[in-house]
Amino acid sequence: MAVYKSRLRSQSWAGETIGIIVLECYYPFLPGNVANASTYTFPVRYALAEGVTGEKLLYGSTESLLEPFIAAAHKLEAEGVKAITGACGFMALFQKEIAASVNIPVFVSSLLQVNFMHQITNKRVGIICADSTCLKPEHLAGTGVSTSVPLAITGMEGCEAFNQGIRANIGELDDEGIRTGIVSVAQDLVSQYPDVGSILLECSDLPPYAHAVQEATGLPVFDFITMINHVHESLSRTRYTGVI
Repeated sequence: MAVYKSRLRSQSWAGETIGIIVLECYYPFLPGNVANASTYTFPVRYALAEGVTGEKLLYGSTESLLEPFIAAAHKLEAEGVKAITGACGFMALFQKEIAASVNIPVFVSSLLQVNFMHQITNKRVGIICADSTCLKPEHLAGTGVSTSVPLAITGMEGCEAFNQGIRANIGELDDEGIRTGIVSVAQDLVSQYPDVGSILLECSDLPPYAHAVQEATGLPVFDFITMINHVHESLSRTRYTGVI
């Protein structure tokens, strides 16, 4: 007969492996978006980084943003999740500090996959950002991206539908406009860099269009969801069944 033990006195429920730190945003979160719980085939738990918007993180990121991120991480850890992720690739700036503040795995940026992508393809890694002008060496260093990995970086800053639906934060989103925009960005990327072997969607709002990017380029496409699913699988191993 199995014997079970409670993990934490602060945990009044169970079954959530992944905790997600989200930003203050006001626009539709489509299925596939990190902030839409129906994206996953398993339950997740959210915590808000109070006062942190996407605009602040991309265009005005300072050490003052670290405190709300750590507070959200502590909340999720106390509520019993087994690992913590984020909802913006630019949280890479704070990966090390957030990880050091808790006692469970932390993987707050999709950029953590870049080295792996290069290793399995031995080719240049393409990165599509929310705004390519905001991706700095500090973000890459924060997630341990090797300086020897060849990169091709582009972004959605030229897509009006993305700017209006995501960055302007007006509460409306043109799904088809963003899909058309990201396909165009991806096609331009591989045209300019034919040696790209895989594509990373940095932004947590872009996974709903991963299939469209793959259809247009024929390349492996990674994003927040591939990373989250990977970590969840490592934390919820099940017994294999079958025949010999």
